[in-house]
Amino acid sequence: MALKKATDGIALRPVEARDYRRDMAGLIAQLDDADTGVRRWAARDLVAHPQAAAAVCAQLSRERDSSVRSVLFSSAARLGGAVVAEALLPLLRSEDPGLRNGAIEVLSGLPDAVAPHIERLLHDADGDVRIFSVNLLGDLPHPQVPQWLAQVLLHETAVNVVGAALEVLAEVGTPASLPALQAAARRFADDPYIAFAVDLSIARIAPT
Repeated sequence: MALKKATDGIALRPVEARDYRRDMAGLIAQLDDADTGVRRWAARDLVAHPQAAAAVCAQLSRERDSSVRSVLFSSAARLGGAVVAEALLPLLRSEDPGLRNGAIEVLSGLPDAVAPHIERLLHDADGDVRIFSVNLLGDLPHPQVPQWLAQVLLHETAVNVVGAALEVLAEVGTPASLPALQAAARRFADDPYIAFAVDLSIARIAPT
């Protein structure tokens, strides 16, 4: 008796086309898929496409799933460059702390791309943006950080922004920061917190 093949009598499933192409355009389209897993894998795979940086960053404001958002931030960090910096800086205005903090974390790893924007950020009309920008400087590995913070101490009028700058300078300040610290103490002589923060920063920078 002839042996039957294992597939005899079993209907084969028709070959179906993929819902998305696996090129950059297809992966970008997947970022709007209803399936969280599809969006997460697309966000991860777009790292292979530097031209997708703007699309990856734009998706952050639309994405509501925290795991997908985390992968988007990770991909944005790996893609890096000026496009990513320019796309993420507006998130400093976001009402969503997760978006703001994620943006700061990625931006802090892009010092050369972020540096051209620092002066503008520190003069922003929104005091909260100025505070978040100072917080960014605390993690930004750039040689001009102490000088930028010194300018805040010399010219900023909002006491809470100056206080934020003092907290960062206590960690990253240099002896060159001392004149700005002393100036801040004089400018805000009636504020006990500023006096305390200045003394703390000076003690750490130039211990006696």
